[in-house]
Amino acid sequence: MKNNTLISVVGPTAIGKTSTGIALANHYQTEIISADSRQFYKEMKIGTAVPSTEELFAAKHHFIQHISVKDDYSVGDFETEAIHKLDELFHHKNKALMVGGSGLYVKAVLKGLDKFPEVDASIRENLNLQLENEGIEPLQFQLKKLDPVYAQKVDLENSHRVIRALEICIASRKPFSSFLNNSSSERNFTPIKIGLTAPRELIYDRIEKRVDLMIANGLLDEAKKVYPMRKLNALNTVGYKELFQYFDDNWTLDFAVSEIKKNTRRFAKRQLTWFRKDEEINWFSYDTPIEKIVNFIDSKISPR
Repeated sequence: MKNNTLISVVGPTAIGKTSTGIALANHYQTEIISADSRQFYKEMKIGTAVPSTEELFAAKHHFIQHISVKDDYSVGDFETEAIHKLDELFHHKNKALMVGGSGLYVKAVLKGLDKFPEVDASIRENLNLQLENEGIEPLQFQLKKLDPVYAQKVDLENSHRVIRALEICIASRKPFSSFLNNSSSERNFTPIKIGLTAPRELIYDRIEKRVDLMIANGLLDEAKKVYPMRKLNALNTVGYKELFQYFDDNWTLDFAVSEIKKNTRRFAKRQLTWFRKDEEINWFSYDTPIEKIVNFIDSKISPR
């Protein structure tokens, strides 16, 4: 079983994971599991930089635009479905690719999820009601009080993450962070982790150009279509939430676009921070010839 190899390609947004993943999938004649949680949704194509029609044709991808923003879909659901799909792939191939920058989703597939206690639904309902009535600040303050360790790590602007941590703290009377890193799921593959990186200034420049291209390609119209559903958690996403502020006449369009760029830069920084903590990731410059990465992977699969 361990003869199966899952090649995981990670890195910050706009670094070139898609093209590298396709090149590796073609070399090894296999398929790609997408681990970009923003690209799961059918309604969010332009703003999440979904691979183009040509790219999707070049290599078979799974978990791209397979659900709706209206669907209740968790990282646990993704773990279950991705492992099932990998089991199918490994019946016919001994290598598969996983490509994406959503660190928790990558971790879920490679190692399994942390085990949390059951939470009474009323706790989440009350927290969501508090969010709606009072905004996120009181919830941020409460999390800092109940779990200062996790409050230092989490994106405190992500209401979904804040509420998830708080409900565990309240239900268990223990810090959310005390339940982290306690998973050890058996897997029928050996992972090889490839990270793509570049100087920060270059990453930021690529982000700026990508956002400009998204606007040129119709992100404004795409955001208008999902605007009526803006309270859904899936749409609390960089590229959409800023344009919703523009639609609400709170911001100018130029300012909204500048905020998309700023928040995407912050997102890339958080991605790098997450992945840099994983000592098993083998880092390559974004412009490394694919042959060099292939040679490295082959040396790990069949050490000389």
